Amino acid sequence: MTGTSVINAPPVNASVRAPGWEQSLGDGAPGIALLQIERARAGATDWRAVHRLATAMTRQPVNANARSASLFWGAPAVAYALHTAEHPAYRTALNKLDQAIEALIRLRLGAAHRRVDDGLLPRAREYDLINGLTGLGAYFMHRYGDHHLLREVLTYLVRLTRPIRDGRETLPGWWAAGSPDRRRSPRWREGHASFGMAHGIAGPLALLSATMRQGIVVDGQDDAIHTICDWFDQWRHGHGTQAWWPEVIDRAELRSRAVVRLGPHRPSWCYGNPGIARAQQLAAIATDDPGRARMAEQALVGCLTDERQHSHFTDAGLCHGWAGLVHTARRAAADASTSELDTATRAAAIRTREHLRDHGPPAVDGLLEGTTGIDLVDATYATTPSATQPAWDTCLLLT
Repeated sequence: MTGTSVINAPPVNASVRAPGWEQSLGDGAPGIALLQIERARAGATDWRAVHRLATAMTRQPVNANARSASLFWGAPAVAYALHTAEHPAYRTALNKLDQAIEALIRLRLGAAHRRVDDGLLPRAREYDLINGLTGLGAYFMHRYGDHHLLREVLTYLVRLTRPIRDGRETLPGWWAAGSPDRRRSPRWREGHASFGMAHGIAGPLALLSATMRQGIVVDGQDDAIHTICDWFDQWRHGHGTQAWWPEVIDRAELRSRAVVRLGPHRPSWCYGNPGIARAQQLAAIATDDPGRARMAEQALVGCLTDERQHSHFTDAGLCHGWAGLVHTARRAAADASTSELDTATRAAAIRTREHLRDHGPPAVDGLLEGTTGIDLVDATYATTPSATQPAWDTCLLLT
């Protein structure tokens, strides 16, 4: 789509920025704008920094290609940030972006349904949060609440949960072709199933559950939620605070019903137990299942208190570091029936500050892996946002 400057403001210095920085929610201007929006709302600064970033995002043509645009890249990423600001200066740009986003999501949905009709395995990027239709559904939930295209995404996700045949085997409908890291490997010749929030089935579960919680329901949604929860039950190891799930499995592990790597992995939002547990807690709330909610909350307590899991951390970032664990747990604690999770989260927040003191902040400034995500987690709990303001972390599917 054509570029449009949303407001007159001094330009952002792009000389040291990576290509595409202006359109990347994960490591570029849209994600950084979320922090500046929170600061402007809190009165800690004015809106000039937001306007500079908004101008940088929209000065050049914004990517609305159905093959590459997603919640974290291109038109949806830019629109996500501009809508979060709720500033009148951005209305014209948002209207133009929405036209492009609606067109690309129709193309994505059409391709996905044709793939199902043909009985082919999906690629994870068809449905996941970062690259796929779950993320685009999250955008419409963020922007409009109920929307006919959001309901179409939910209908697709319901269809995704139905079994699919691959040769003589019956697989879950989200069994993905190829490898989880898009690199060729004999291990992934027969595909994989990812469990996490960013690229796995926890993302669709979180969207199906969050929308049901808001009364946005399509035919089969309750059954789809239970199907995914049953999958997590099959692959859960341990109980109580010792519960954990694999990040990803291959076909051999599926056949043997046993994982190669035993023990919990890094407690990250993106692939690990925190995102998986929060998705199940949201499902439990949506379907009135207090037993599952308690199980998920106990698993999160384990993430917060288990030093074995903490030993896998190498950074304090939002995607796969301390900030992501703390923020996920805080969102879950707000819905928990006891104070145990809140107490453990407070202790983990102290550990985050200790990590930053001992190791320093990340070398980059983006949302997912940089200082922006860490600062946003701090800012979220330093102020009391209005209930009418769009939550910046809808893109993480934690609310």
